[in-house]
Amino acid sequence: MLLTPSDLQAIGLTLQVASLTTLILLVVGVPLAWWLARSTSAWSRPIGALVSMPLVLPPSVLGFYLLVLMGPHGPVGQWTQALGLGVLTFSFPGLVIASVFYSLPFMVQPVQNAMQSLGNRPLEAAASLRASPLDTFLNVVLPLCKPGLVTGIIMSFAHTVGEFGVVLMVGGNIPGVTRVISVQIFDHVEALEYSDAHRLAAIMLGFSFIVLLTLQFYNRRQRVRHAV
Repeated sequence: MLLTPSDLQAIGLTLQVASLTTLILLVVGVPLAWWLARSTSAWSRPIGALVSMPLVLPPSVLGFYLLVLMGPHGPVGQWTQALGLGVLTFSFPGLVIASVFYSLPFMVQPVQNAMQSLGNRPLEAAASLRASPLDTFLNVVLPLCKPGLVTGIIMSFAHTVGEFGVVLMVGGNIPGVTRVISVQIFDHVEALEYSDAHRLAAIMLGFSFIVLLTLQFYNRRQRVRHAV
């Protein structure tokens, strides 16, 4: 009834990918969300649509184009090869890059919604105290947007843990390198190892339930705190 060594390896690799992806999304997604929330540029809507595309685009489609771009004949692949880095497809870095693109809206949208709900008064108050834009962003905007940040972090991590189509297209199925939990479950099913697949699937089911329940309690706590 215990997990196999390959199962444990897949779980560890999945946690590594999800943690690194979430960290990158914090660095990239939060400033992007701020720009989308405040920008009046004509580019903001097309870029916002591009950021949201993974929500409606089949994962296999996104994975296919990332595979083409990062492959040996793609522009990104040719660039990385010229730098002596090889190709990113079927590698851990390529898996992380694909995960960042696929989970980007799960970080950007909650944070963007929180930033849009701020209004101008906190920013005007900070400006009246001669706070710099960076100081205002770090000490006013981010603390006030904490619920959106927490939601974005949790959802990005959980979404990365559960992804399948994109990681299979870009990362393949290399043990210890790109074989994450979802791919491991697929392998068990293909081999008719239903008991092994059931154990991993049950872990994923429990993980998803705990994530959603945690968000429910957190959001309720925030609503009660603001009501008081």
